[in-house]
Amino acid sequence: MHADTRRQAILDQLRDAAGPISAAALAAKFSVSRQIIVGDIALLRAAGAEISATPRGYVILPAPPGLVRQVACRHDAAGMEAELNAMVDQGCTVLDVTVEHPVYGQLTGPLQLSNRHEVAEFLRRCSQSDARPLSDLTEGIHLHTLSCPDEEAFQRVRAALAELGVLLQA
Repeated sequence: MHADTRRQAILDQLRDAAGPISAAALAAKFSVSRQIIVGDIALLRAAGAEISATPRGYVILPAPPGLVRQVACRHDAAGMEAELNAMVDQGCTVLDVTVEHPVYGQLTGPLQLSNRHEVAEFLRRCSQSDARPLSDLTEGIHLHTLSCPDEEAFQRVRAALAELGVLLQA
């Protein structure tokens, strides 16, 4: 298969997928290496494709439904599970995490966590990796972008995070 044809097929797969697709799965489907897929994704992004890399794989994200808001938090690594569960338990999706790096500026990592199972899987991947959370770069200070069904759900998130002692407030 020609590279241009493969890249279009990757784009089609991502558009039709119900969830994220890993680079390894795409590599197996197209009989190429994972690194070829990573390069294809980079070229597709450079051409304007809105492809996000989540912890579970590549995805073309639709515009988030409902209300999109941010919360500022601060906690150590031990507080990550309680923080994430507090947000998804209120019916919100944790879209991403953002930190302010002194050299690179804003760094954002997509999360797309909507329930406790997805939080548990994210934490499992974190524990099996040598990588550290982005918030480790900023002494635990970070932002989360949330998609909430309504303002009431967002206010419940704020209350739950305040109760945990991780919500940064003005």
